[in-house]
Amino acid sequence: MEHGIPLPAGARADDPSRDKERDDSTHEVLPDVAYKRLILVNVAFVGAVGAGDDGWVLIDAGLPGTAGAIREAANERFGGGRNTRPAAILLTHGHFDHVSALRELAELWGVPIFAHPFEMPYLTGQAAYPPPDPSVGNGLMSALSPLFPRTPIDVGQWLHPFPTDNSVPFLPGWRWIHTPGHTPGHVSFWRESDRTLITGDAFITTVQESAYAVAVQKPELHGPPMYYTQDWEAARISVERLAMLEPEIAVTGHGRAMRGQDLRTALHTLAENFDRIAVPEQGRYVVRPAQVGTNAAYDTHAT
Repeated sequence: MEHGIPLPAGARADDPSRDKERDDSTHEVLPDVAYKRLILVNVAFVGAVGAGDDGWVLIDAGLPGTAGAIREAANERFGGGRNTRPAAILLTHGHFDHVSALRELAELWGVPIFAHPFEMPYLTGQAAYPPPDPSVGNGLMSALSPLFPRTPIDVGQWLHPFPTDNSVPFLPGWRWIHTPGHTPGHVSFWRESDRTLITGDAFITTVQESAYAVAVQKPELHGPPMYYTQDWEAARISVERLAMLEPEIAVTGHGRAMRGQDLRTALHTLAENFDRIAVPEQGRYVVRPAQVGTNAAYDTHAT
């Protein structure tokens, strides 16, 4: 098994000097797209700088204890230092590192939350995800994965399914794409006009299994985090689908945002060699996908 596809520093989609000048603690990849790193996971902000209340959306909601950092970044970017709230919170999926500040933010802002219907049981307190798989190895994060929170959250009073026409609420020109495998209802977001892709954990740009790699953020293209991925065949099909889009920019759930031909070449290499590069040599879900109660949850032909 290979360990990811190296990406050159020049493929970074953000500009550290510009980020420092702006000083809102985000990494900007386009005038209306930025992301913020929260220790080991990213959240994304979509909307024009200074858009104010209801003029932007938050994608994913980070680790426990990060609600304040998310709010502060949003206030600086969209409110000019004043309190501001989004039009909605959009979720790529419901793993703890993507939703742990969700309830606190929902209670504060009172805005709708959107997710794929297959993620609903994990966001309404009805079900916990299948257990993570530390046997995939490759680093300390995998070994620690059984300690990560699995208790489902309940944000049902704010929760809505994504529109069936694949449009994205409050984001004209964007569409959501069902990219299952990491979880049953994982989605990515795509804007055709400038070929911008927000991938969640469908593929990532760091070795998420390694605490050292998470810390240094050396850019490498990888499949979804191994210890949490529930269906490797579905994950492969999802990566193939995203590679066909030929993205110019990819903002991932873990690692730095990347852009350009180097990104596209690496993404095609990952798609074409997924079993060798992304799939662990051993693991609970390598031979048989996790059982989540319905085969429909892994219908890779669903929209």
